[in-house]
Amino acid sequence: MDSTPTSTVPTGAEHRRGLFKAGDQVQLTDAKGRMSTITLQAGKQYHTHKGAFDHDELIGSPEGVVVKTSGGNEYLALRPLLSDFVLSMPRGAAVVYPKDAGQIVQMADIFPGARVVEAGVGSGALTCSLLRAVGDSGMVHSYERREEFAEIAAKNVRSFFGAEHPAWRLTIGDLAEKLADEEVDRVVLDMLAPWDCVDAVAKALVPGGVICCYVATTTQLSRTVETLRSHGAFTEPQPWESMVRGWHVEGLAVRPDHRMIGHTGFLVTARRLADGVTPPVRRRRPSKGAYAADYLAEGATPADGTMPDPEFNEDGTVTSSVARRVLP
Repeated sequence: MDSTPTSTVPTGAEHRRGLFKAGDQVQLTDAKGRMSTITLQAGKQYHTHKGAFDHDELIGSPEGVVVKTSGGNEYLALRPLLSDFVLSMPRGAAVVYPKDAGQIVQMADIFPGARVVEAGVGSGALTCSLLRAVGDSGMVHSYERREEFAEIAAKNVRSFFGAEHPAWRLTIGDLAEKLADEEVDRVVLDMLAPWDCVDAVAKALVPGGVICCYVATTTQLSRTVETLRSHGAFTEPQPWESMVRGWHVEGLAVRPDHRMIGHTGFLVTARRLADGVTPPVRRRRPSKGAYAADYLAEGATPADGTMPDPEFNEDGTVTSSVARRVLP
């Protein structure tokens, strides 16, 4: 009996390796580090202000070759990485930057075969990362309210993978109204008001599942965290942001770059509790005034829209109903 495992080529893999062929995307980098991306077509030419070269010069060549224009300009030819593709893709909405997409895949624990719901597909940047993480055997169901954004995202996803991805479904509509998925492993919300979808997400997520929210401002961050915290179906939310600073290295001249990728957005993750479970009392004492009378956060306040300072037990634990339903 032949025990050799049978394997199929994962979607998009053929466009990521081997010799250049017609239809491949190629990233051209000049001597000053300026990059441009072309799609190879037999018989076509790439024109610059210093001459042109034939696409046929690259077709059949390996990655990492240098091609020269008729005017003497040299370009290094490589396939664009996903991070390169994201930054140069056609956009309808703002894209999730590679540094944040990497954090989402890692911190939301997107694994092969995972069932993922994404809301706010935008231009499809994060969708590409999610699809690569779940593989052909997983599922990414993306919801987008604006049809024009969905069309751009669909083209970008198809362009990056070179074909329709079998694990992707795209639905036009509001997640809070359209969500029909049951027993999903992960939910990623990249939208203006993720707190509006918390109830729907809680019904779809399996116990132990992860919700990950990507928001731009501190007011969105506060409202998202407090809504998750007060809902009762999730562990204590974990908010953070990441920044990337490059370094200039020339011999002994080693220093930080003058430019850096600073704030792009905040990330918040929380885990789904089992139904009917009340988490242990949080032992961390909030600062005085954190829930003062002028504090407003939907889902975390009484009906009159105010929240008094929390009351404390003798051991320092919080008696407030908002602070009780969280993990340490």
